[in-house]
Amino acid sequence: MFDQSTSGSSAHEQRKASRKQTPTQRALGLLVRREHSRKELTRKLTSRGLDREQVVEAVDRLAEAGWQDDERFAETLVRSRANNGYGPMHIRAELGTHGLNGEAIAAAMAAFDGDWLENARDLLRRRFGEAYADDPARRRKAADLLMRRGFEMETIRIASRSYRSD
Repeated sequence: MFDQSTSGSSAHEQRKASRKQTPTQRALGLLVRREHSRKELTRKLTSRGLDREQVVEAVDRLAEAGWQDDERFAETLVRSRANNGYGPMHIRAELGTHGLNGEAIAAAMAAFDGDWLENARDLLRRRFGEAYADDPARRRKAADLLMRRGFEMETIRIASRSYRSD
């Protein structure tokens, strides 16, 4: 006769064991969803109880294989944040929190082919309408928004005065 109690529990144990993933597998699982910096990936995996040494080895292997790339991460983040209405000062600061050095940050910012002034104007048009420059109170609010979003002062000055191209 077939004993279900033992076969059922061993099948459950096999499924449970197959769900246990190595640090490399877990890191890869995070990377297929979106780009991560080396620092961010290491932090996420160690916070989930994985051994730091194994995590660092796994991240190193993935970086060597091209799955994890801080340069690609930085360029993706710059594009994403710029498209969401953030300015260069905010983006540089955020890149710094991801453990990137000044050279990597400068390279990622230089690779951005957008126009910061046009991004600022676009954000203001979406938030305040086409005629935001006609009302001094709205211009002040527009300038405050751009400051909070990390745009540089010259860009703020130009963008908050007019929505037309200068």
